[in-house]
Amino acid sequence: MRGLLGIVVALAVGILGYHLVFGAFLPVPAPGRLPPQAHIGPISWVLGAGAFSFGLGMALSGSCISAHLYRLGEGSVLSPFALLGTLFGFFLGFLSWNTLYLAAIQEAPIVWLPHHLGYGGSVALQLFALAAVAIWLWRQHRKPESAPNSDPWQRRWPTYAGGILVGFIGVLAYFRLGPLGVTAELGSLARTTADSAHLLPTRLEGLDTFSGCATRIKETLWSPNGAFIVALIIGSLAAALSAGDFKLRRPRLFEVVRALLGGVLMGWGSMVALGCTVGTLLSGIMAGAASGWIFAVFMFGGLWLGWRARVRFGWNS
Repeated sequence: MRGLLGIVVALAVGILGYHLVFGAFLPVPAPGRLPPQAHIGPISWVLGAGAFSFGLGMALSGSCISAHLYRLGEGSVLSPFALLGTLFGFFLGFLSWNTLYLAAIQEAPIVWLPHHLGYGGSVALQLFALAAVAIWLWRQHRKPESAPNSDPWQRRWPTYAGGILVGFIGVLAYFRLGPLGVTAELGSLARTTADSAHLLPTRLEGLDTFSGCATRIKETLWSPNGAFIVALIIGSLAAALSAGDFKLRRPRLFEVVRALLGGVLMGWGSMVALGCTVGTLLSGIMAGAASGWIFAVFMFGGLWLGWRARVRFGWNS
């Protein structure tokens, strides 16, 4: 629960910061105009299906895509298989994109809360929703007993401190570069590889017109998003080594299959939903996008069902 409370803090800080930046970029949130590059996506049943698939894949693989990236730095032997499955899931998403786009996404509304409530109303409504979530989480929270005479240098810092930093970094990244997101680089790698092998449709209808973790045919190996991912892995490795948490172990075949399947579900879901927990949920909610909130609801639904299945069938062992 403490981790979820940290996420709530990050969203609250990000919402305040994003809307301050929007006021400079777009003083009047007039209908028909959207802030540049913000992760504000279309709302349709495809978004819900993609988010549910992503949450289910999280439960099966053990982490979301961004977490698998930093778990690489911690020595996880399952994360490479989950990320490989994610690349294949992106490929399946590209193959199904045109059908889904023409059936539901093409005419789907794009709902940005400041269009309807103004900046002040958007901030107030979202902070109220986050406060309600925080109160519920706090009531479910059970504070663990501290070990006697524990070394203060080995204690974890409070989750709210991490949340404040994540929110601040998210705002700074949007102001200087673009919204945070991790799937754009993986999706671009999958799209470039499949396109080079002539496995994709000649045209992916409307895909390149949307903001979010959009994919592109890569012409160079290096990119800002790629640098972000590499830095994430290196930072995780440095933290794991300094804390003595870098561990390798031999995976079991069942675990590998589960990680691959979870990765496929996450890849397909993040492709059709135009992002993942970082791009669509975190950056989307910070931006006041209704798509971010809808992604969160359906993702947690898939995550809950996946964890129930793991407990029911003994997949946690």
